[in-house]
Amino acid sequence: MDDSLKYKIALTMIHGIGNILAKNLIAYIGSVEGIFKEKRQNLAKIPGIGEVLSKEIVSHSLIERAEKEIEFISKNQIKAIFFTEKDYPYRLKECPDSPILLYCKGNTNFNEGKFVGIVGTRSATQTGKENCTKLVSDLAAMVPQLTIVSGLAYGIDIYSHKAAVENHLPTIGVLGHGLDRIYPAAHRSTAIKMLAHGALLTEFISETNPDKPNFVKRNRIIAGLCDALVVVESGIKGGALITAELANDYNRDVFAFPGRVDDIWSKGCNSLIKSNKAFLMETAEDLLQIMNWEKLDSGSEIAPQVSMYFDLAEEEKEILFQLRQHADGLQVNELAIQMSKPFSKISSLLLQMEFKGLVKCLPGNIYRIIK
Repeated sequence: MDDSLKYKIALTMIHGIGNILAKNLIAYIGSVEGIFKEKRQNLAKIPGIGEVLSKEIVSHSLIERAEKEIEFISKNQIKAIFFTEKDYPYRLKECPDSPILLYCKGNTNFNEGKFVGIVGTRSATQTGKENCTKLVSDLAAMVPQLTIVSGLAYGIDIYSHKAAVENHLPTIGVLGHGLDRIYPAAHRSTAIKMLAHGALLTEFISETNPDKPNFVKRNRIIAGLCDALVVVESGIKGGALITAELANDYNRDVFAFPGRVDDIWSKGCNSLIKSNKAFLMETAEDLLQIMNWEKLDSGSEIAPQVSMYFDLAEEEKEILFQLRQHADGLQVNELAIQMSKPFSKISSLLLQMEFKGLVKCLPGNIYRIIK
């Protein structure tokens, strides 16, 4: 692992140094390592730093805490992405207050394809849930290399993630806490499935609680990550409207589903439309038209989108080869015999491949490749 990572993490741990000041400080000193190797008296003279922050920067305990965090991310297969690295989301990098460091668990490429953010109230109505599910399903059929972004919260967020998984779309859950937990815990099973298709993303170190201020910070990442943001349902106040405001500030295109004037969970969407802060949206085609995105030919046969996001292991390639030879599919035990592998090994591989949208399980425990 990059030895400079401990300095990058340590910089995010200093209270009083936000992302904008951190970027300015790196530019002033020349490197993130140089900040921690600079003399305290020199640091104190830098605008925005002063005596108090300079003392914290040179504290040995800061590096020790950062090294502990490195142990955590290494143990849990978490990737740290610094804002100067090529894997950092280029859309987010355009935002002046973007995090200098992101923690990512899962499999996704933040710089390929199109990204649509979907947000809304935690108290979603049945109509809102249906609109959300249909929107994701329709977009999956219309937009190549599409990724759905949301916040893993109750209501519209979790329905957008579930719909993405069901439609074999990569989906990113942006969190307001560290990756040592899933909040709410009720969404853990969906989050695990999302790891195969996309990622869980946060700017917060482990042991960071899901406190209210963190979700406002989380919302700016959702807004910054996407090409377009859709508000499905929202009251006149709430996190979804904050995300919409941020998206407008970042020059993203915002869309909103209209609703009845007497519906409290439509008042926010109606207000966005009325104030020209969002395009009125009734169908997925409205988004494609405004974004000037080419619609997939409905007659063309498209391979599962998620398959392009994965480098398959040799055993997975062998399973696909075997299934291509049997149009009606094969049972797990038949595959195990064909490949001379243990039943448990093949069963585990098939489960992962099902999450990736490569195969599907039919009645009788028969697996078939998804065309």
